[in-house]
Amino acid sequence: MAEPIHRALPRSLHRVPGAAQHVARRRDAAQTRDLGGPSRGEMERQFFVYIVASGRNGTLYVGVTNDLMRRVAEHKAKLVPGFTRKYGVDRLVWAEPHGSILDARARERALKRWHRAWKIALIEEANPDWRDLSSAWL
Repeated sequence: MAEPIHRALPRSLHRVPGAAQHVARRRDAAQTRDLGGPSRGEMERQFFVYIVASGRNGTLYVGVTNDLMRRVAEHKAKLVPGFTRKYGVDRLVWAEPHGSILDARARERALKRWHRAWKIALIEEANPDWRDLSSAWL
């Protein structure tokens, strides 16, 4: 018998609404996804919810885009005035693909309502070293 999804969650995420379903979806996607980064063709068909940070346990920004490479490059080049440029938030530490903009926007809004500790636990589950996930393809 398969282990319930909620047991695979870090204890800090047990009470997060919808966390179990997102962890299961992310685990399934990770098993089928190449770790070399998204190709340009994949990104044109998908939308991404992402988290960029200024550093380990630093300032966090949650966003959504249909072109993850372009958007991260904009953060790194500080092309767009606003929060990420002001606080030096340009390290991609977490990303999640979605098939529709509606799903991606709903997930973005949910993550923006999460407590900071929940976001940090989400990042550390997938990227414990907080390495810049875009360094391989930018």
